[in-house]
Amino acid sequence: MKVILADDVRGVGHRGDTVTVKPGYARNFLFPQGLAYEATEANVRKLAEQKKKYDEKMLHEKAGAENVAKQIEGTTVVILKKAGEGDVLYGSVTPTEIADALAARGIQVDRRRIEVAEPIKRLGEHRVHVRLHRDVATELIVDVQPVATVTA
Repeated sequence: MKVILADDVRGVGHRGDTVTVKPGYARNFLFPQGLAYEATEANVRKLAEQKKKYDEKMLHEKAGAENVAKQIEGTTVVILKKAGEGDVLYGSVTPTEIADALAARGIQVDRRRIEVAEPIKRLGEHRVHVRLHRDVATELIVDVQPVATVTA
């Protein structure tokens, strides 16, 4: 089934692309989520009109994302977590915790933009990717340190 993407869909395509997908995927996921429209003449014209406004908006967002990427580039964020024997954490470091640590430094990043490749479950330094925009990605270092416990 041919559809026109109304938004970027990871693994399928970018906004405005005409792609072929399985009918069930289109009916059950893309259409209800508002991520795509059926590839008809009217929808092609409608999206062509919206594309100009969208392109201007994306240029503005990309410029903002590049500024944030410059702030984040090479930054080390320290997160304190409880750890057991062998430097293994109780739980794991979440993207929300990383976003909060960045916010404490004055850098606002949506937690959904932080891509943790594998769960951070050990103390030490870990590299984390931050995808701020479709074309802008950067990397930061998350330094996980143990919480100092006081024993009486």
